[in-house]
Amino acid sequence: MSVYLHDIPLDQAQAKLWEELNRHGWGGLLDKEQIDVDENALGRVLAEAVWAVISSPHYHGAAMDGFAVRASNTSGATLTEPIELSVEEQAFYVDTGDPIPAWADAVVPIESVEPLTTEGTLAPDFRHPELIRIRSAVVPWQHVRPMGEDIVATQLVIPSGQTLRAVDLGAIAASGHPKIWVARKPQVAIIPTGDELIPIGETVEAGKIIEFNSVVLAAQIHSYGGIATRFPIVKDRFDQIRAAVAEAAQRYDLVLVNAGSSAGSEDYTAKVIDSLGYVFVHGVAVRPGHPVVLGMVERNGNMDERRYVLVIGVPGYPVSAALTNEIFVRPLIESWLGKPKSRQPTLSAIITKKITSPPGDDDYIRVVVGKVGERMCAAPISRGAGVITSLVQADGIVVVPRGIQGLEAGEHVTVQMYRPIEDVERTILAIGSHDVGLDVLAQFLACRDRRLVSANVGSLGGLIALRRGEAHLSGSHLLHPESGVYNLPYLRQYLPNQALVVIGFVNRMQGLIVPQGNPQRLQSLSDLTRPEVRFVNRQNGAGTRILLDYHLKQMGIEPNQIQGYENQEFTHLAVAAAVASGRATCGLGIAAAAQALALDFIPLFSEEYHLIIPKQFYEDKLLTPLLDVLRDNEFRAAIQNLPGYDVEPMGKIIAEISESQN
Repeated sequence: MSVYLHDIPLDQAQAKLWEELNRHGWGGLLDKEQIDVDENALGRVLAEAVWAVISSPHYHGAAMDGFAVRASNTSGATLTEPIELSVEEQAFYVDTGDPIPAWADAVVPIESVEPLTTEGTLAPDFRHPELIRIRSAVVPWQHVRPMGEDIVATQLVIPSGQTLRAVDLGAIAASGHPKIWVARKPQVAIIPTGDELIPIGETVEAGKIIEFNSVVLAAQIHSYGGIATRFPIVKDRFDQIRAAVAEAAQRYDLVLVNAGSSAGSEDYTAKVIDSLGYVFVHGVAVRPGHPVVLGMVERNGNMDERRYVLVIGVPGYPVSAALTNEIFVRPLIESWLGKPKSRQPTLSAIITKKITSPPGDDDYIRVVVGKVGERMCAAPISRGAGVITSLVQADGIVVVPRGIQGLEAGEHVTVQMYRPIEDVERTILAIGSHDVGLDVLAQFLACRDRRLVSANVGSLGGLIALRRGEAHLSGSHLLHPESGVYNLPYLRQYLPNQALVVIGFVNRMQGLIVPQGNPQRLQSLSDLTRPEVRFVNRQNGAGTRILLDYHLKQMGIEPNQIQGYENQEFTHLAVAAAVASGRATCGLGIAAAAQALALDFIPLFSEEYHLIIPKQFYEDKLLTPLLDVLRDNEFRAAIQNLPGYDVEPMGKIIAEISESQN
């Protein structure tokens, strides 16, 4: 059976990888090198255990300034019946760290000593008296650092495989080692490919993409303990890619070819590897990231048993690329360094949204995490393989194993955390409608030791999340068609028997987002029925969708009269991006989203955007900084400067709803 684009389970792909690595001498520790014990050794991985050559300290030393004595000679000394000892014969002055005489077994601190002359007067030099008078006894080894107190010669100081910390270096030096053997850092070549790629810093034009995957991959490899070299961008030409891979294979321990790993007409990675060696895996049942290529390329010259070097074809989508590195490259580099397998911290949480997964794949779901009441809640965020910001925003990953077609909201899951678990304790989890102002709010809260993380599911989805106890607050702008009131009628419907506080956030203008110059001359919703207009909508349950439907009904316009009514996006910025890309010619959204992508905006309706907060969280100290920010003049000014925003209602209590009222 051909290996080309034939997805196999992840565990089988990993097993095949290690089988090939071991066959060609790449299993386990790669190589070692000897380096000096100094600050440059920080972060290196020990290849050989360190055993103490000498003890530390290697003599009995004074732990305090004072006089070394035999403890037995001080027995019986009291305040009223002091004991006098002759210096040199029964007492010997020592500074901290000095060796004590062989006959001594204790030190009397200098502040407990009266230095005397033989006549009984106070000695002029406290270091060289003829007698000392002491008024309290010491016990054997008091104020003495005995030989080997810290390290005993021949004992294990640091085991192999440990990543060296600053304190480790001190212990190694103290045990008598000027040099140590450490694992050689694996050298990894990264070759970005694609006609559409341009280097960072060049002017971006339509059809061109900034090449940043290699930066992410290189930084990951550095964090794993390897050394990455980023090659120049290679065009989608078989011969050019082949030449770059052949060159890299001679000098590097691992070669990553980014993009071109699928089976399209310009996807050359598998063919290149096959022409220089052989492919043993092409396609792994993982989402995102399935078109992974694993193969071995032959080296020229005398390479001992390592005549073949591993080449990995890394998918081009940013999230797929980063996860491929985590899944395949991280354990490989750790093995080559002799490090124990790293284990990410995990926590148990409930998933806040239903997830549908392909049944034959391991599905990697990015989530944000917050502690809501006594429960940990994991809210899924964007799943697009090209959405690198989803990894920036993600607190962790939930893996849905193959054979499971998804998760139901409320199911218990294990989150592999990217962030320290203690960060969760200061996280405010907002689930609901998207608003640009929440991003600004998150920045202000970051300076107040709080994290605001958001999951955009629409206004109705946010209220449902509050009902299930899965969020601290929800942003909502639901217009009630019958009453013309925002949000309050829906709270009675979706959040019965809950005590709530409704806080004003902003009044904002909704309108049509259109290309610059408004080429179709759109002025109102009635223009959406024109055949040349391609609309992009918000998802069911979004406040913007409800606002649209309300006004369409008022105007007597049926949804099926609008081309693109069923095309959905989950945020205002996503609507703006659809217009900017030409996928749609207009969409309903906020002015700030239009400005962000240099689009024009046709204002139509003013609406109220509220923060819906369960009273138990409104009164909790976790949200105190958020409520303070709403009264902060600098924050209010920042929001007021956004186009189409009015902060007059910000921070005001719109309604307090008791359990009985609701």
